[in-house]
Amino acid sequence: MIASAIKRGTAEVAVLSVFEYGALHGYEIARRIERQTKGSLRFTLAAFYPLLYRLEKQKWIRGAWETSPTGRRRRDRLTPAGKKKLTPLRSEWSELFAALHRLAGVANA
Repeated sequence: MIASAIKRGTAEVAVLSVFEYGALHGYEIARRIERQTKGSLRFTLAAFYPLLYRLEKQKWIRGAWETSPTGRRRRDRLTPAGKKKLTPLRSEWSELFAALHRLAGVANA
């Protein structure tokens, strides 16, 4: 199990990466991250939505309200600024994994 302190640092790159698949609802984003990481990264919805609002404030994602048969739901999508931010974030994580591997023999995720 990955410690929550380590997971907190992964949230931005995880969320922005998932948006490459297209616009999604918050719950769908959280579940996709959990599914694609085989449960290693799991976010509670109480902590997840403030993250989405923070990413929107940074203009990396944009939320819009849509009406569906089940009611109004917010759907978020990656902005051009978010796409631009994702590349350096991935590079930083790659560099971190390489440094950890050199330091402690930790395998690249």
